[in-house]
Amino acid sequence: MNYIGSKYSLLDFIHKTISEVTGYASGDGFIFADLFAGTGVVGASYRKEGCYVISNDIQYYSYVINKYCIEGSENANASLINELNSLSGTEGFVYKNYCAGSNCGRNYFTDENGKRCDAIRIKIEELYNQNKISEEIYFALLAGLINSIDKYANTASVYGAFLKHIKKSAQKQFKLELLPRIEGPKGKVYNEDINELIAKVHGDVLYLDPPYNSRQYCANYHVLETIARYDNPVLKGKTGLRDSNGQKSKYCSKRTLASEFENLIANAKFKYIFLSYNNEGLMDIDAIKKIMSKYGAYKCFTQSYKRFKADKDENRNISGSETVEYLHCLIKER
Repeated sequence: MNYIGSKYSLLDFIHKTISEVTGYASGDGFIFADLFAGTGVVGASYRKEGCYVISNDIQYYSYVINKYCIEGSENANASLINELNSLSGTEGFVYKNYCAGSNCGRNYFTDENGKRCDAIRIKIEELYNQNKISEEIYFALLAGLINSIDKYANTASVYGAFLKHIKKSAQKQFKLELLPRIEGPKGKVYNEDINELIAKVHGDVLYLDPPYNSRQYCANYHVLETIARYDNPVLKGKTGLRDSNGQKSKYCSKRTLASEFENLIANAKFKYIFLSYNNEGLMDIDAIKKIMSKYGAYKCFTQSYKRFKADKDENRNISGSETVEYLHCLIKER
């Protein structure tokens, strides 16, 4: 997925820096926690290296993807995927609330793709409730559905708005595809507030990648959240936002950010803590250094990288095509 804050392009930088600071190498089998997991690219990369991965995100669609990438070991067979892709479309929740043909006033997917998404989502739930597929296959299919349908969305990368006219990629016929299966130890995935979870987990390396600004993920990916849950929520406004008060991150507010972050660092039972944060975030480098230095030896590494694609599509003042990623490191002593 083309995801806000994705660290896919920074994986080499993250792995190299963590290895340099900790001395851990691929195959050492340490416990790695990725507690703002997003689409799970960082955690999955450490699972591949033989680590036991603890993953968490407050968004349910992220939990679904990570359940497959971090805990999954099975995958659905080709005949089941073919069966799902051959289903006739259904006028379900997606079509009725996100497609123009239903007269809902929203244009997130073509009518055909919305109906196909509904049919597949309903069938996945039916198969699971009838014990015809395992929990692992259920999450494999759901993760594949979320990742696949996103490629056909009629948006400028995020779901804060839809486009007036159907763009070329959204016109293609939706097809369910599975995510690649990740080899490695079976980890543990949570769907909790990180500041509550931190008291329950421990390990060797804690990697933190919180939101950098005031844009809430629950608003930017609300459609995927609803497809993942398929819970028929009451939608509001032009864009069809669901009630997400319980999923709003305190890391998106200057008022609560510093206290939340310090609470997290203070309660973390990990020797090594790494924080990804860029030079345009709500919390500046000096504030981060001040908080982390209270708890041990602090270092900081930097890497330039290309700005998230959707920024170029939004009517905002953008200073340049690149931004600087900081990887703040703490060797915790107390």
